Amino acid sequence: MPTIGIVAGEVSGDFLGSHLIAALKKCRPDLKFVGIAGHRMTAEGAESLYPMERLAVRGYFEVLRHYWGLARMRRELAQHFIKNPPDLFIGIDAPDFNLGLEFMLRRRGIKTLHYVSPSIWAWRRGRISKIRRAADHVLCLFPFEKAIYDEAGIPATYVGHPLADMIPLEQDVAAARAELKITQPGLVIALLPGSRQGELDYMADLFIKAAMQIAQEVPDAQFLVPLITRETRTKFEQAIFRNNAQELSFKLLFGHAHMAMAAADGIIVASGTATLEAALHKRPMVIAYRMSAWTWPIMKRMGYLPWVGLPNILAGRSVVPELLQDKATPEALADELLRMVFDKERVKAIQAQFTEMHHQLRQNVGEKVAAVVLDQLK
Repeated sequence: MPTIGIVAGEVSGDFLGSHLIAALKKCRPDLKFVGIAGHRMTAEGAESLYPMERLAVRGYFEVLRHYWGLARMRRELAQHFIKNPPDLFIGIDAPDFNLGLEFMLRRRGIKTLHYVSPSIWAWRRGRISKIRRAADHVLCLFPFEKAIYDEAGIPATYVGHPLADMIPLEQDVAAARAELKITQPGLVIALLPGSRQGELDYMADLFIKAAMQIAQEVPDAQFLVPLITRETRTKFEQAIFRNNAQELSFKLLFGHAHMAMAAADGIIVASGTATLEAALHKRPMVIAYRMSAWTWPIMKRMGYLPWVGLPNILAGRSVVPELLQDKATPEALADELLRMVFDKERVKAIQAQFTEMHHQLRQNVGEKVAAVVLDQLK
């Protein structure tokens, strides 16, 4: 049975991996997938040798604390794949982990494919030489990335983003609110504080305090909070009690992030893939992020784009506000969001920009990715 080694390191990678596996199985139902997978990929039939959560670590000092465990896991994975060579290895995002693994496997003659270009256009451009050594081919989610790899002489294909294929071009707000049993009129705000437990440590109190500020201005405001795991839900609930915010109209959801975005008038969102999801739902948003006081100066020095949010990066301008680290205060988040959602002309302009972006990223990704993978398998 032909085997594909595959490693995803976080929730967004698990989504991409499940989409990839489903597309490949339509063409090659005989393929076997083994590596590190989340629940979406395992539902599509992937075998996970380690829990994906062990890779979901963000920030330099946070990674350092887990370095030896991650290094040991990568060595053990490399030994497994060298002993049981797959016909192709696919590393999905998680470049700090996957590129090193791909390099080890490629040296042993195993063909490697890296899915999701590292953000070399935003920071650490020097990684291009590491990518050249590690990957036989790179799959790019965004249109401007392929030119970078063409210039560097690295085979690459622009495939678009599966979220753009999956999310409808137009949203049915009434249907989403009915599904979530939102029956009272009033402002509906979605809060997306992150998918990792570590992110909730920095974001939960901030987002709740911002909700408290919004509720002071708009007393009938309702807040939708999609959380992906029981652990992140528990952390958010603890933060509600810690801030004495039990009286606010919070609706905590297990998953259902897309439905929450579709139902919302505006969104406060932690930087990451969720910002792109919010843009594809055509919603005004404020992008916020906090990290450790030790990690922030390093990240700030290494970045050379004026934006961190994908909607602004793809647009090449500041379409929506970004409030990072010390600028991410509850008052600032609430003020920026309320000013935006009540400005109808601004909302209309944001929606037009995000609709154009949606069309650009909608590329029938499944077929494109499957074609590249099948070509690599020959």
